Amino acid sequence: MAERIRPKREMTTDPPGEHLVGPERSGEVLQLPIVPRATDVALDELELVYAFIYARVGNRADAEDLTQQVALKAIPRLREGAPASAIRGYLFATARSVLGGFWSRRLGLSEAELHEDLAMAVPQAPPSQERADTVQGILAELSDNYRRVLELRFLHGYSLKEVAAEMNSTVGAVKVMQLRALRAAAKVKVDL
Repeated sequence: MAERIRPKREMTTDPPGEHLVGPERSGEVLQLPIVPRATDVALDELELVYAFIYARVGNRADAEDLTQQVALKAIPRLREGAPASAIRGYLFATARSVLGGFWSRRLGLSEAELHEDLAMAVPQAPPSQERADTVQGILAELSDNYRRVLELRFLHGYSLKEVAAEMNSTVGAVKVMQLRALRAAAKVKVDL
């Protein structure tokens, strides 16, 4: 079977987006897609990354330094031709990583412990009296240790490290106790 050889199209250096017309092919039009470079897309997105970081650190100097760290880490690793959404996602993932390192150093906590504390949802609105009564009813049914660990962690917002210090225990023991306390609380029957 003989191979078909396709003629190569000549590429010119006309400005991007211009229609290229070959002189010998009067009716054929070839349009080159305009693909922004990954670095250009990333640089355009850094303003959003800065706003994201500033909202989490609260001061301009730290936000600028951290945004610069994100740029230095992420931009050299970008893949040319990647879609803008993938570049944006990578920049924000890098920003979260840089923020984790920043708060870990600032607070003197491991990133794993910090991640656990950040994962806890903080209620935006004050609880209703009915909810508060329900919580108190559930806590009253638990043993003293279970009640204490849940109060400190979720009602007072203590970190695992702070709860361990308050209860004269280790962080690992507090994690286990918290898990068991949550399981016990889930089994308490509540009259609604």
